[in-house]
Amino acid sequence: MNKRPMLMALLTLGAIFIFFLLLILVLSRGLKQGSTLTLGAKVGVIEVAGVIDSSREIIEQLVEFRDNDAIKALVLRIDSPGGGVAPSQELHEEVGKFAAIKPVVVSMGSVAASGGYYIAVPAQHIVANPGTITGSIGVIMEFTNLQQLLDKIGLHSEVVKSGTHKDIGSPLRPMSAADRRILQAMIDDVHDQFVTAVAAGRQLEVAKVRAMADGRIFSGRQALAAGLVDELGNLQDAIAVAGKLAEIEGEPDVVYPPEARPRLIDYLMQEAASGLRKGLQESVRGGGLRYLWSAIQ
Repeated sequence: MNKRPMLMALLTLGAIFIFFLLLILVLSRGLKQGSTLTLGAKVGVIEVAGVIDSSREIIEQLVEFRDNDAIKALVLRIDSPGGGVAPSQELHEEVGKFAAIKPVVVSMGSVAASGGYYIAVPAQHIVANPGTITGSIGVIMEFTNLQQLLDKIGLHSEVVKSGTHKDIGSPLRPMSAADRRILQAMIDDVHDQFVTAVAAGRQLEVAKVRAMADGRIFSGRQALAAGLVDELGNLQDAIAVAGKLAEIEGEPDVVYPPEARPRLIDYLMQEAASGLRKGLQESVRGGGLRYLWSAIQ
């Protein structure tokens, strides 16, 4: 006789538990997708800060905002001296894909130079502060030769290689004239890609861009006069421009990507890798091709 009420009570508690579990899953999914549960048209803001060594996280944010119907325009907030050529080009391409679907406005912070400027040029509108450091259109590779130091401490390196230039850029031997010609030709090619991208994005003559593309930096006001940016202003001005381009009435609501919460092991590994990379950069100053304003370091 008492089993049926007990069974009903257990079923009721189970149903309540399942309901709240589903509610939590829906809410967490909504938060992960960047406030998709909120109503009305939004302007998304994605920040690119520091040296561009990887593009994965920013690309994921761009794709998420691009596919979010509530987000009608994007403000890309850039405070970066640039970084690696490949990640800068990947971000440039993804910003271009976004701009083909929704308005993209760039807001430049203290620095948006070299690769930081490269990723800005696909945008429909670029806003810089008067004192923003931008430009630095160019490519750089740096090598350190340690041969004399090793000779002083009695260390000698033996290299076995499959071809003459297999150890090109090695810190253990002087750079030959042939090495320099090969590296210079590669740098010139990548530099030409930068110039072409700026000319296309800013709708400028290639010759005009090439004349400015000697690595020089510009203030925001100088960049405006040179046609590298569209107006002077701050982040709020850029958000207002994005709202107008998206035809949002009134002051637009702003959405940022959810903050990532890395696991402790991920944080420790990231810090260790960052420390190792900085140590190698300080000791060797080598590495790959960089769209980087190196004075920032």
